[in-house]
Formats: sequence, structure tokens, C-alpha cells
Amino acid sequence: MRILVINGPNLNMLGVRETAVYGRLVWSQIEEKLRHLAGEMGVEIQIMQSNHEGSLIDAVQEAPGKGIQGILINPAGYGHTSIALRDALLAVNLPFVEVHISNTFAREEFRHKTYLSDIAKGVIVGFGADSYLLGLRGLKDILSHKP
Repeated sequence: MRILVINGPNLNMLGVRETAVYGRLVWSQIEEKLRHLAGEMGVEIQIMQSNHEGSLIDAVQEAPGKGIQGILINPAGYGHTSIALRDALLAVNLPFVEVHISNTFAREEFRHKTYLSDIAKGVIVGFGADSYLLGLRGLKDILSHKP
């Protein structure tokens, strides 16, 4: 089973940016936890991060050709603004789970809705870095039961 983990803008600043909201873990620590869990579950993961919307869209579009079966995505701010990212996810028709580190519903009103949530197989918010781990577990379960 192959899963692509996509991180949107500013997630390269974890551990530095708004630590009261996003915590003190840096991305490499979260990535290590993800790789460890993936190994335990027998799942191969590929991980990418970009601050550029087009790079995220390219990664989504290229996923099927790389044998990716599902996507775990933290679109960050692009979740609230990018119809193009939504269209890319619809075009490839791969199951995906949307994750957010913070509880977006406890924040500014503009963060309460994303353009991805209604087409995602699941959405996980507010569990800090563990949102990724919960999302990976959920996506594996979804893919394991896919006809």
C-alpha cells in the first residue's frame, strides 16, 4: 500500500510558527513518527511539502502514475482558498484524508470551512501532530476495505 503525504504552505515552519497553536515539534519529528507508524502498519509513504500551490497540484496529479493509492493531506491555508487543489483531487479520484494540526473550528471563522472537507473520505482536526497519525490509520483502513 502506497500513500502520499502532502503538506501545504508554512508547515515547514512548525516548531517556530505560532507554537501555542501548532506546538513545538518540528516537521522532521512529525515525519519520523509518521514513518515509524507506516512501517508498523506495512504501508509505504512518500512525503512532500511545498509553499507553492502549483507544486501541491503537480504532486496530486502525478500520484496515480507513481502507484499511490491514497493521499493524506494537510492543505494548510490552501484548504480555505484553493479550488484548483480541490479540482486536482477530484480529477485523480484517489481516496484522501484531510488533516489539520489545530482545531480549525476553534479559530477564526474563515478557517471553519475548507474546499476539501466535503470530498474527503475523512477529516481530522485538533489533535496536534497526532492528527497525521490518526489520519494515516484512518486512510489505511479505508484503503484496506476499498472494493
